[in-house]
Amino acid sequence: MAIIVVGGQTRNIGKTSVVAGLIAASPEFRWTAFKITQFGHGICSANGKPCDCETGPHTIAISEERDPATGTDSARFLAAGAVRSFWVRTRQGQLADAMPRVEKELARATNAILESNSILNFLKPDLYLAVLDPANRDFKSSAQNFLHRADAILWSREKSHPEVEPVAWPANLLNVARSKPQFFLEPPDYANESLAQFVTEKISTHTDSMKPLGLRG
Repeated sequence: MAIIVVGGQTRNIGKTSVVAGLIAASPEFRWTAFKITQFGHGICSANGKPCDCETGPHTIAISEERDPATGTDSARFLAAGAVRSFWVRTRQGQLADAMPRVEKELARATNAILESNSILNFLKPDLYLAVLDPANRDFKSSAQNFLHRADAILWSREKSHPEVEPVAWPANLLNVARSKPQFFLEPPDYANESLAQFVTEKISTHTDSMKPLGLRG
């Protein structure tokens, strides 16, 4: 089994679209997908707005998405071709409480792809992809802490290359990012053939039978 984690410096820069794009590129891998959201004070870490992520008196909530047409991020993963998709919600700093269930579902998966930075505190994936936009000043501490572990940097827009736009965060972060393989993505799909090929090559040793990734039209 291969495990891929897709993280990013902040919200709304294309992480969910990257996950959906990679799932759509390789339905034969039978992905189990996870959307991990942490919340605090009624504010969603995914979009910074008031939300229904709050789990009331419970510290966690884990739901399996069964309808690919609901419009949620976990539904987008199903619509892209995931065989199973989960939305994991925890309070800020309490992702550890959800890990026994996450690990249980990972053990059942053929291959898994997770959208999160904080999950890297609890597992070592076969591939970690970091989505960045150097023009965006917001750079979450979790993303900074794990940047050195990234196997590749995905610039969230083709024009948001650090050679094109001013870099809005410290030079040391830029230097780390530049030392990694680079991919330049363009909305709305945030995926391309070169990224698909890179993923295939990196995770091929972790699956019994791999077929080349090819983006489906």
